[in-house]
Amino acid sequence: METIQKKKRVLAIDIARGTSVILMMMIHTMLIYGTIATQTNTVLGEIILWLGRGTTMFLVSMGISFVLSRRQSFLAVCKRALYILAVGYGMNFLKFLVPEFIFGGLPEAFVSAYGLKSGTLETGIFFLLLGDILQLAGITLFIMGLINHFSKSKYVPLAVALLIISVSKELSGFRIGISGLDYICDLFFSNQFNVYFPVFPWSAFILVGMFLGRWYKELNENQEVFFKKMLFAGLGFMAVGGILNFSNPEYHFGDYYHLGPGGSILLLGLNLVLYWFVNIVVHLFKENNNVFNVLIFCSKNVTSLYVIQWVLINWGMYVFGFWQHDQWIVLGLFPVVIGTTLTVQLVYNEIKTQLRSKRKNRTEVLVNS
Repeated sequence: METIQKKKRVLAIDIARGTSVILMMMIHTMLIYGTIATQTNTVLGEIILWLGRGTTMFLVSMGISFVLSRRQSFLAVCKRALYILAVGYGMNFLKFLVPEFIFGGLPEAFVSAYGLKSGTLETGIFFLLLGDILQLAGITLFIMGLINHFSKSKYVPLAVALLIISVSKELSGFRIGISGLDYICDLFFSNQFNVYFPVFPWSAFILVGMFLGRWYKELNENQEVFFKKMLFAGLGFMAVGGILNFSNPEYHFGDYYHLGPGGSILLLGLNLVLYWFVNIVVHLFKENNNVFNVLIFCSKNVTSLYVIQWVLINWGMYVFGFWQHDQWIVLGLFPVVIGTTLTVQLVYNEIKTQLRSKRKNRTEVLVNS
């Protein structure tokens, strides 16, 4: 996911995206360690479920960040897209294949939840190719690169986003019946849990972010006007999405991961209103405080934090088990997972800094010799 240039960073966007990163850690902790009853029949489970609807803020912020990034050439965007895809499949290797084939096998309950058996080639291939947010981000970056190359109009990404939303449910589950190519179809249209975030409809959130980023620049980066317009746009989306969901809730919002048009529009509107709310909150507090600093850190390191938290949570099944704990144990695990993830990120950043410094010193020695 792209990083905004320092001089152009929009604090509310950073705070919103950083908050979504923390929420994702909590949600994933609940999904892996909490019992089904904990997830569905407790106060904590209900709260985390609804907080999870706001984590898509980071998809919208990815589109905004793309517009404000220096990397705008088609070649640079394609390179970034390939990098994100490589990171996504690398995460799957660390998250699933290392415990499956090195740690003695994924927990049987976890594997059987997908209808698979531990230790088989089929299971290894399934988990290696599992589609997640990083696969979505990589593919959508290609789409944004094409849009950026051929048009600078802010309405083009919005139009593409609305088209994707409008047809996604009808295309859900589409396959052409050819092994291998069906996997590509799944990345775009899956209605199963081999792909959690298919391009149709989830890329629409990123493309709307691209529209917002262009709109922000068109407004000469006037944040006050920008967030007010975002509020009204969000309320409009919520009204339309609410009507559609009321008319046929099962079709439009029956499956969070494979939304219909009404669900996508409603969720998109909710996120835009949340952005406006976050901007209000940001202005109530001093910019330089410890909470904001942590959230900004999370925003700047969103891709690596996403990988780290998932790997730690999956490996943690060997310590805490899978679907075994009540809401109080899960609540206690939240700070453990968040603290450990941030610590690993700090160590990773320090190692990168040291390696970068050594390369720079070697280059200087060669130049001066």
